[in-house]
Amino acid sequence: MNKKFFGVDCPGCGIQRSISLILQGDFSGAFYMYPAIYSLILLFGFIGVNHFYKIKYANKIIISLLVINFVLVFTNYINKFI
Repeated sequence: MNKKFFGVDCPGCGIQRSISLILQGDFSGAFYMYPAIYSLILLFGFIGVNHFYKIKYANKIIISLLVINFVLVFTNYINKFI
């Protein structure tokens, strides 16, 4: 909807198609569709595991993963305009 109303993609455009490609087994296609998909899976997986098993330094790890994801999403978003 963001592209329809504003004429530009949103930073999350492609994530649903990327998940669909992963479920179909096209792992490289999923990466090309949305490069941050695997780091997002790692982030949410780590948060899920940390919910049940408290991990030492989990806050630092989560913050690091959030920064990595932000950089990947932002870089991908800027790259769409080039």
